[in-house]
Amino acid sequence: MIVALGIIYGDIGTSPLYVFDEIIKGRHISELLIIGSLSCIIWTLTLQTTVKYVILTLTADNKGEGGIFSLYTLVRRQKKWLVLPAMIGGAALLADGMITPPISVASAIEGLKIRPAFASIEESTIIYIVLGILAILFFMQQFGTASIGKLFGPIMLVWFSMLAVLGLLHITDYGTTIFEALNPYYAIKLLVEYPKGFWLLGSVFLCTTGAEALYSDLGHCGKGNIRVSWIYVKICLLLSYIGQAAWLLKNHNGGLFASKTFFGLIPEWFQIPGIIIATAAAIIASQALISGSFTLISEAIRLNLWPKMRIKYPSEAKGQLFIPGINALLFVGCCGITVFFKNSGAMGAAYGLAITLCMMATTVLFSNYMVSRRIKGIFIYSFLTVFLVIETSFLIANLDKFPKGGYVTLIVGGGLFVVMYTWFRARKIRNRYIEFVRLEEYVPKIEELSTDTSVPKYATHLVYLTSANNPKEIEHKIIYSILSGKPKRADIYWFVHVETLDDPYTCEYAVEHIIPNDIIRVEFRLGFRIAPRLNLMFKKVVEDMVINKEVNVTSRYESQQRNNVVGDFQFVVMEKFLSQDNELPIVERLIMKLHFWIKSFSLTEAKGFGLQQSNVSVEKFPLIVAPVSKLKLKRVYADEPHVFHKQH
Repeated sequence: MIVALGIIYGDIGTSPLYVFDEIIKGRHISELLIIGSLSCIIWTLTLQTTVKYVILTLTADNKGEGGIFSLYTLVRRQKKWLVLPAMIGGAALLADGMITPPISVASAIEGLKIRPAFASIEESTIIYIVLGILAILFFMQQFGTASIGKLFGPIMLVWFSMLAVLGLLHITDYGTTIFEALNPYYAIKLLVEYPKGFWLLGSVFLCTTGAEALYSDLGHCGKGNIRVSWIYVKICLLLSYIGQAAWLLKNHNGGLFASKTFFGLIPEWFQIPGIIIATAAAIIASQALISGSFTLISEAIRLNLWPKMRIKYPSEAKGQLFIPGINALLFVGCCGITVFFKNSGAMGAAYGLAITLCMMATTVLFSNYMVSRRIKGIFIYSFLTVFLVIETSFLIANLDKFPKGGYVTLIVGGGLFVVMYTWFRARKIRNRYIEFVRLEEYVPKIEELSTDTSVPKYATHLVYLTSANNPKEIEHKIIYSILSGKPKRADIYWFVHVETLDDPYTCEYAVEHIIPNDIIRVEFRLGFRIAPRLNLMFKKVVEDMVINKEVNVTSRYESQQRNNVVGDFQFVVMEKFLSQDNELPIVERLIMKLHFWIKSFSLTEAKGFGLQQSNVSVEKFPLIVAPVSKLKLKRVYADEPHVFHKQH
């Protein structure tokens, strides 16, 4: 449970640093404002975080794993359009990963201003400190978090305990009146009676922005640990918010307060340690978002919703991975947001809009999961109605932030969605072109080629990657590559197929001997969280088959055969390029052009499947998804004038 504190609650746990600052910004402090806002916070944490995520959504675990894409794999066979909310949610989460680190770290560092010695610290100095912390944080990602991760839990335990103690110290500052906030009547009263009270929901929403992380990190801790530890976390959060509300009403009732509310609770003698602990908690919150982004993108790659990227594994710990490209993207995004907004107050104006869309996407996907579990319709519609009303209200209120900076996260999230949609849609368009043929029709020809000594041998073992799900079929382009033009003679032909399963960690294979010791098909069945490291996996398959005496991998060259030398393995990867001979509708033409442009920045097929370059040959072939149907061409003869007439 202590580990759960360190991994899961960083984002939602650092919200007390800035939630009340956003609520009271530019407003005169009054009972209606503070008690009404506190009531909104209490009931948002109860309904949105506790009921929706901790009690309900955590039940949708995919073999112990959670997150927007894990949920999508549970329901994707129901309706094809469910990929859209999955992509929207994934893009919004990634955009959220760019603003959580800057706002959390900046909020903690700005606490220095409460000390007289640092009261005059310039905004530019704080920016440099934040950028320095972010640079170190992102630089450390390449080494993994297995070792420092052990410190996260105890530090966050100290942080949450500090929240609770500081809240308790001030909980009676305004008498028992503050406990009226437990009544939802005061939340409704604020929204109805306070001038522009409804728009305050945009600031209130910040208290629950880390709720999605509870579900995303399900695999790291398990639902039991999350549910039990949430009781402690929620109590600490509520005590902090109640203490801040009581302190504000006691010290600033009727006036404006523009400083950091949270740090006002800290006794003077504890201010520096408090700032250090807050900064550590902010860094841990950032780390959780960054690690979550790596997992999110690795899942998207396996589900063909994102271009292939280089993935590293800093340690053998489960779920430990590092994606340099995403690390660089997040670092540039975080630094850009820090420099653009300059302080946590301005960042708060942009925060929350994107993540609201992610929560709505989760609501849609989870309701379909309930359908698949044959839950009664009245419960499904009740769930949809309650949470879509709540989240739509938050979305509308957050739209008020659009001109104040919300457009930044929407642009970032929109760009990420375009990449996902383009990659997904282009694959659908491409699949129209792929022509499969019956393998049995070509087996005799391949056998004949294998024994034809007049053809120079291309390789002892020739391995093709095939996308054919049916073991009796093969792509026509592979047959063309083997038999046509300059034929490729080999002693054994291997056809390797990778199937991505809806389970997260399945890792198994099956072998079919189409012609024993001549034509073999290997099918890998990998979960959506397993990287296809085919070089290692295929080697292991061959070793197992040799031990079982299913295949003879000794070289067929006489001199090498006498010395029992293992034959060479040559992989052939087919890469596509967009042919000019296409007649596509304009939208599809744009999608395909954008797809191949994005592809130019991504990993090659060979690297994406973890193949070594030394034994891989790449064959490029034109992708003709919509052949030109009418080509007007007129023949002229030698005895006719050499004039080409215009065709109309």
